Amino acid sequence: MSDLALDQLPRRDLRIISVVGAAHFTSHFYQVVLPPLFPLMRESLGVTYTELGLVMTLFFAVSGLAQVAAGFAVDRFGPQYVLPMGVALLSGATLLMGLAPSYWMFLPLAVMAGLGNCVYHPADYSVLSLRISPHLIARGYSVHTVMGSLGWAVPPVTMVLLAEQIGWRAALIIMGAGGLIGALLLLLDRQDLELPRTQQKRAEDGSLLPDVTALVSKPILMAFLFFTLISLALGAVQTYMPTLLPQVQGVSLTAASAFTTAYFGSNAIGAFAGGWIADRWKNYDGIIGLGLALAAAAILMVGFVSMSLIPLIAMGCVAGFGAGVILPARDMLVRAAAPANATGKVFGLVYSGLDLGIVVVPVIVGPMIDHGYLSLPFAFIVVSLGFTIVAAMAVRWSSPVKS
Repeated sequence: MSDLALDQLPRRDLRIISVVGAAHFTSHFYQVVLPPLFPLMRESLGVTYTELGLVMTLFFAVSGLAQVAAGFAVDRFGPQYVLPMGVALLSGATLLMGLAPSYWMFLPLAVMAGLGNCVYHPADYSVLSLRISPHLIARGYSVHTVMGSLGWAVPPVTMVLLAEQIGWRAALIIMGAGGLIGALLLLLDRQDLELPRTQQKRAEDGSLLPDVTALVSKPILMAFLFFTLISLALGAVQTYMPTLLPQVQGVSLTAASAFTTAYFGSNAIGAFAGGWIADRWKNYDGIIGLGLALAAAAILMVGFVSMSLIPLIAMGCVAGFGAGVILPARDMLVRAAAPANATGKVFGLVYSGLDLGIVVVPVIVGPMIDHGYLSLPFAFIVVSLGFTIVAAMAVRWSSPVKS
């Protein structure tokens, strides 16, 4: 490779990471674009919050169930076509929701949006895994994760302010139109999303049987279990801390919200740091073990040791950082387990474990709180994190780590 090509390599990596990170931002943005508008939509459409919640349930259910199929499509046709189509479906459904004359039109549009959202993880991770320089992949994963977190953070303020000025329907139409423009830009920039020619050729020539065999191999099944377990643990933290802390620690709801904010902020910082760590220390299951052990220790302290507000917030920071620093290593571990011609479908399958965990958490933790066992959810989180560490080791032991 010439000196010029070497000089251009980091710039190419930065461009690809930026494009994929921006796409991931849109996924998370559109995931939460509706809830801030629910009070206005409820009054305008004459429906209940339960009915509006059904729209979101349908969206996430379709997105989770369709991820494996999206992975097959990414490996067969290439992310340069599948990802723009997903962005177009998701943003187009948002635009049409702004035009929908009745509530019942939102249900098929939620299905459409879910089909658009399902392509992001298999497409994004295929590009990052196969197009980025090996020594920068973990940092690419960390940027991808943080951009998704930013996508969650923007809509609550943006959509409310916009709806106050022009109405909730016009706000959805404008945001949807913006996404369609983004989809067009992705399609025009498809050279940054194309997989290496040899990789695409293997995917096109491969039969279905080897693909299915790859998905049911031990390392991939262990990776799916890992994602499900970590979703159980961290989903419980994200969902129930504002409910639990006022009762367990005797703090106000505002203080409990501050804990959650500290957790999420430190989680993003941890994800950034984790990219640098994973690129330098290839012992990915070791990073995961240390990070989750740190998070588990902090959660254990919060659940069973009485403390004042400042130490409580500090424990939120520790737990968030520990849970965040492992994220790039987590994705590198899956990359190590994925066959070269099955990256999209593998990431599609294992990431569906996150959706499964989120669905199961209320069934397990909700009854604990309802029956007054307020310390039990913290023990559940810690035990789940312990099993998550074991699952990470199982993934590592059953597959060689790729550089």
